[in-house]
Amino acid sequence: MDTLLRTGEVLVRYPKRKSSFYCDVRDGLFPAPVRLGLRSVAWPASEVEAIVQARIRGATDAEIRDLVRELHAKRLTAGLEREAA
Repeated sequence: MDTLLRTGEVLVRYPKRKSSFYCDVRDGLFPAPVRLGLRSVAWPASEVEAIVQARIRGATDAEIRDLVRELHAKRLTAGLEREAA
């Protein structure tokens, strides 16, 4: 099971200003959050780590967007696999 990180915890690992961080989410350069409630969101720690590692490797923005799409797709298939079990 993946740990969920709240915004402050994500920004410790992905050190950007909050506004720049949310621009990255909007632009597909960081995964969208998981909704926990009406006013509460979090990110899977494994997804945050994948983006940080890609940045360390020097991935281009296009490569990061591809990675984000893959991470979103994995969320959907993980949910389907659990329902089938």
